[in-house]
Amino acid sequence: MGVSIRVVEWLRSEGHEAVHLREEGLQTLPDQAIFEKAGKESRTLLAFDLDFGEIIALSHERLISVILFRLRNTRTPFVIDRLRKVIDESEKALKEGVIVTVEDSRHRVRYLPLGK
Repeated sequence: MGVSIRVVEWLRSEGHEAVHLREEGLQTLPDQAIFEKAGKESRTLLAFDLDFGEIIALSHERLISVILFRLRNTRTPFVIDRLRKVIDESEKALKEGVIVTVEDSRHRVRYLPLGK
C-alpha cells in the first residue's frame, strides 16, 4: 500500500517473488482483505499505511510479516536502499512473523505474540 511499483520490480530483480496489488487490479481492496490475501499467499506486506501494523498485531497471525515505512524521504531510490538494509539484516525474522518499522536512519523488528 503506497509502495511504488518500481520497488516491487527491484524486489523481483533481487530474486524475490513480489507482486503489486495494482498489477492484479486490487489496489482498492480494504486493508483486512489485503491482509487475508497476504496470509493465503504467504507474503510479506510492504506498506506506508500504519493500519497494517495494528491489523497483524491483533490477528495473532505468526506467518505474516509486515514492513511499515515511516519515512520522511519517500523517493523510490531511498525506499529501496532502506528495504535492502532491512532484508539483509532481518531476512530470517521476516520468515517468522514480525512487524518491521522502517525509519530514515534505522529500523526496528518486533516479533509477534504467539498464535491463538
